[in-house]
Amino acid sequence: MARSGAEKERKLELDETRIDSGIDSYKSISRDQYGSLETSDEKDKAVCGTDERLDSAYVSSSLTTESLEDLIGNCRISDSERNAVNATQCEYTEEEVSLLTTLTEDGDTILHLAIIHEEQGFAQQLMDLFPHELLDIQNNLYQTPLHLATYLNQSSIVKELLAKGVSLELQDQEGNTPLHVACEHGLYDCANEMVGVASSNKLAHVLETQNWRGLTCLHVATLHKHHRIMRLFMKKGVDLNVQEGTSGKSALHMAVELHDVDAVTLLLNKGANVDATMFNGCTALHLAVGRQDASIANLLCQAGADKMIRNLEDETALDLADGNDDILALFPFDDIQIMGRTVMNF
Repeated sequence: MARSGAEKERKLELDETRIDSGIDSYKSISRDQYGSLETSDEKDKAVCGTDERLDSAYVSSSLTTESLEDLIGNCRISDSERNAVNATQCEYTEEEVSLLTTLTEDGDTILHLAIIHEEQGFAQQLMDLFPHELLDIQNNLYQTPLHLATYLNQSSIVKELLAKGVSLELQDQEGNTPLHVACEHGLYDCANEMVGVASSNKLAHVLETQNWRGLTCLHVATLHKHHRIMRLFMKKGVDLNVQEGTSGKSALHMAVELHDVDAVTLLLNKGANVDATMFNGCTALHLAVGRQDASIANLLCQAGADKMIRNLEDETALDLADGNDDILALFPFDDIQIMGRTVMNF
């Protein structure tokens, strides 16, 4: 009992000193002489006598081709067996099945590890070996193999996972689907694979999904100025006027805030509502004028923006012009105003 208590106390100390996690820290695993699972941390402690490992497995990998070969052992399958969808269709031992379904302390399967270490050949074999229901396992950060393959821009692995029917809808700890990840990092090939394989109904649902910051995939692509991905979504009929969940901004509002003329032009040309309002009643024109962006304000006016819409502060876009002559020139002087307030129309 004393030994058990000491081991438990030591484990707590190790948890407190661990500073790496998630996609930047994937532990390698190997088989010891008894066929049991051993983490790379345990190996390091045995060799170096230290309780803390500071290197990241993502940056400095101890997972090698040889160790992965040892893990899958005799579970290799021939090309004729690649379409097997159930692990029981392959002949391998109970120990090997256990290895294929064992999780590391970070919640990673061997497939997670093969992807993060960019061992794509082994990842392909593991996908053939894994039963379908195991391909969507989420690690401790709720990342599926599809999240990781997307993050690392492994479009061939993304394609293979999608062909095996993995979910596009699962969200990681930040609420991001794999498509959110592709939008954030501008990974067009991965996004194209996901958009291409999804049915219309499923894709519509994925495109409407908000992460924990209230952002849909279109919002994320707009914020990171990935215009090509925005066009991809537009071809698939994305709702251009969907509001993000915190302040009600549309993609057009975001593009205006970023002074992104190309995105504003793209959205307007594809039919975005130029007069869409945020929760506070502000239109894109309010934002453009408030930011003294005459060129974008001009684009909005040419697209038919209503200059007289008032926000919750009872302000029109003209009220925010603040003496900017370039912007004031966009507004017709066909009424009488006192202190910026319209008092009579003719």
